[in-house]
Amino acid sequence: MQLLINLFSTDYGLQSLAVIVFILGMCVWFALYFKRHIDEDTKKANADEKKMSQLK
Repeated sequence: MQLLINLFSTDYGLQSLAVIVFILGMCVWFALYFKRHIDEDTKKANADEKKMSQLK
């Protein structure tokens, strides 16, 4: 219980909490960013492959 009191009531606890929240937010942002770009590259590769197969 003392841990939670220190986390929410002291300056070093609040700074630690801010860093934890920031890092978790970065993890979510990077995951979404990478997923979006992987999906775009996959669509582009599939379109290029389809285009090349139609030219043959």
